[in-house]
Amino acid sequence: MRDEIPGTGEAPETPRQAVRRRWDWLRRLAAARRLLRAEVVFLAGLAAFSVLALLAKANAYFAWDERVADALQSLPVPGMEAAMRAVSLPGDGVTSWLIFFAAFIGFFARGRRSEAFGLMLSTAGGSGINRLVKYLVARPRPTMEHVRVSGAWAHESFPSGHVTFYVCFFGFLFFVAFALLPKGSTARRAACALAALPVLLVGLSRVYLGAHWPSDTLGAYLFSGLWLAFSLEMYRRWKRRASFHPEEKPPDAGQ
Repeated sequence: MRDEIPGTGEAPETPRQAVRRRWDWLRRLAAARRLLRAEVVFLAGLAAFSVLALLAKANAYFAWDERVADALQSLPVPGMEAAMRAVSLPGDGVTSWLIFFAAFIGFFARGRRSEAFGLMLSTAGGSGINRLVKYLVARPRPTMEHVRVSGAWAHESFPSGHVTFYVCFFGFLFFVAFALLPKGSTARRAACALAALPVLLVGLSRVYLGAHWPSDTLGAYLFSGLWLAFSLEMYRRWKRRASFHPEEKPPDAGQ
């Protein structure tokens, strides 16, 4: 007969149980600290974007915007404009939605409903909020008085819609590829590189073409990074709870 803890009727904790309980406590503590750090970073990013948006509403452009745009457009690189147009092409008008729907249907066709709805939240949600912020800030586009403008664009300037689309769409694909493809595989490395490259280049492209000021792209990277983080968190929750895949829910999930 096992010994009992006086006055409780419970058996004393074994060394293995004590170690497990200690380990569980340490894991919960580490998770709480990670969550706190994430919340601090998120709030700091939101504060930075809010300040930049208010300044953009009060200023059609900043002095450093003009200097950076002029330096970028002065780069003596043959074929630069054609390359920058190619970088921006996936985010142009209908093209961006065709790409989105192709990826959305592709996920659905492969039974990846959580990924499909996560992509929709990230891309469509980011685009909707981007339009709202553009309307509220109402910042005009760059003009030929200050920089070389290579086209005519609808909507306001802050924050950049192309940058928002690229971060929310390609950024989501990057994290899905990183999470789902085999670790260390060529397919994983190639998919992550192909998803990351447009995100890195689109900001330069929009400034080089005179579609946006550098501060427009900076604001878009801040805003869309925050929205992407939120979308990925929702996606992870859907995956854990099998929200769109009830047949994949672990047997003990409802216990």
